[in-house]
Amino acid sequence: MPNWRGGTLVLLLFIVVSAFGTVRKDINHGFDEVAHASYVAYLQHSGDTWHAFAKMPMLDPSSFRFTSEANYLNHPSPYYLLLARLGPDLEGHPEAMLFHRLFNVALDAIGLAALIAIGLFAGLPRPTFYAYVVPIACIPALTLLAGSVSNDNAAFAGGAIATLGAYQLLASGSRAWLLVALAGVIIASWAKFTALLLAGGLVGGVLLWLLWRGRLPSRWIAPIAISALLACAPYVALIAQYGSPTPMTAGEATKVTTEAAAYGWDRLEHLGPLAYAAHFISEFVLEWIPPWKPLGALYYALVIPVTAALCAYAGTVAAVRRIASGKARPLDVVVAAGALAFAGTFVIHAVFSYRLHVEYGWLSSAYPRYYLPLAALLPLAGLALLGEIKQPSVRTILLVFLIASPVMFRLLLEPLG
Repeated sequence: MPNWRGGTLVLLLFIVVSAFGTVRKDINHGFDEVAHASYVAYLQHSGDTWHAFAKMPMLDPSSFRFTSEANYLNHPSPYYLLLARLGPDLEGHPEAMLFHRLFNVALDAIGLAALIAIGLFAGLPRPTFYAYVVPIACIPALTLLAGSVSNDNAAFAGGAIATLGAYQLLASGSRAWLLVALAGVIIASWAKFTALLLAGGLVGGVLLWLLWRGRLPSRWIAPIAISALLACAPYVALIAQYGSPTPMTAGEATKVTTEAAAYGWDRLEHLGPLAYAAHFISEFVLEWIPPWKPLGALYYALVIPVTAALCAYAGTVAAVRRIASGKARPLDVVVAAGALAFAGTFVIHAVFSYRLHVEYGWLSSAYPRYYLPLAALLPLAGLALLGEIKQPSVRTILLVFLIASPVMFRLLLEPLG
């Protein structure tokens, strides 16, 4: 079966499963869906086009009526405004969530289709194509977020479009693909700040490589500059209004203070920087299992994402070596640029989280879903490693692992509901 048929089948299965999830998902289970829906409902109720964090209340998840509790989100408004204008009113109408969730399914489908397209354009052999596509479709955070109202879905779609545009820009040198990459960065950036760092870092790294190789025409500077201004505009406004691109809202301060006290974190001795870094990394691994699932029996399953991450690290090293030797392929440049964007964002994320820990005792911030704009990085790095292996038997083992292990991991999670 040609790759496009297999890719279409994976995409359709993802859409069907995600659409089914819109009906059966509990709004109280994870991913802050009540807060995201409340943001949309506030914009519908107020008619505002820009956030007013001090005025944003939370919805009651049962009645969908506004409460006196303050919303803790601090994201720019474009994603929420789009839902507010396109979708039915949420205030007092729990049934209206179906439309808003299906809209998010569409966002995820667009993102997954963009990432599948990379494998199609690359002309990968069939087993290699599935070694790339299956891990993306089985990402736990992605499959669980799909069908939820969350700006992470817009961030994923934008990051995926940016990744496709960056890859094809390297492969073809076409200005059209530059515009696709820049559009993806804007979409991702208008969803959340981490998406600006991730998608912008990936595309920025690719553009720097093109500049280094003398392949960046001067006529591209204007659209790049305009796109950068558009991508950063919401955060310039937030800095001007609140003094930070990710301001600490009154609702967020209340949330972290209350929950830190509930878990007893505020009574613990604060960790030092190195101890907190170790905690942050371990939490990032553990968060591959959704927080509402019993973790005890699944500790052993974490060997799968850890092993995949080690393979990705080895593939990234191989990609950097090929760049240094002047033998870089588009895959290598995308992997190296994505790895730098990931590492930089991860450090910034950890520093921000450590400040929350020092001030409030907070110990829960390392969420893998924040990195969905670079969802293709790990499987692409796996392909970079695959290209370095010459022994047929070892290649076969790695291929089987890349294809089968994400499916196994999802099956291990699923029985727990």
